[in-house]
Amino acid sequence: MSEPGSLVRALSGRLVARNFHSYVISEIGIGIASGRLAVGAILPNDAEMMDRYGVSRTVLREALKTLEAKGLVEARAKVGTRVLSRSRWNLYDRQVLGWIQEAGPDAAFLRSYVELREVIEMQTARFAAARRSAEQLRMLLYWLSQRSTMAALAEPFALAEFEFHRILCEASQNPFLRAAQGLVEFGVVQAIAPQVKAGAQDFAAQKSALYQALADAVARNAPDAAAEAMAAILASDRIWILGA
Repeated sequence: MSEPGSLVRALSGRLVARNFHSYVISEIGIGIASGRLAVGAILPNDAEMMDRYGVSRTVLREALKTLEAKGLVEARAKVGTRVLSRSRWNLYDRQVLGWIQEAGPDAAFLRSYVELREVIEMQTARFAAARRSAEQLRMLLYWLSQRSTMAALAEPFALAEFEFHRILCEASQNPFLRAAQGLVEFGVVQAIAPQVKAGAQDFAAQKSALYQALADAVARNAPDAAAEAMAAILASDRIWILGA
């Protein structure tokens, strides 16, 4: 679940693991994100976990190494594999964000996330307006159009909206902002998911003018106007994400 668009695709239900390795990683990852596997708890021994998940020792060990690299667990000799606190998790990892998304992020996490998103996306918009290429502008306008075309379909709409934001990340010409695309995608999904639950029929209308203003600002190389339009978009999303 680490490729772009994977968080969006999870809007319609849990993603099916592609192999035993990803299955074990996801099962344990979601267990930790949901609190089912408590912080400080020692995971069951290899034999028990191999039996529970129906995998070989090699698959299990590789899965645990992956989870350790993401900061969710820590293996210690003569102690076992311990679940780590959220402060150790790699929250920029799209797969970790996917597990949090599936488990249901708490209000404090979402508040912190919104604060970070606003910093990242407003600066991204500013840089994109100043540095975008003609091809990136063309793609931005394409996804703006797709956003309207797919307005009645939650998942295709969310993908179009994410792609719009992803192109902005690319256009920023900043490798650190490009690397934050998972965080950006998480925000798109968190803003759309409550609208799905509310039975929305048109996901685009509420922010269409704001997205048009952002695209126009990028087109005319106006960084301040782009940041202002992005701020308005994020303010709208904040209401849906935080529920207030």
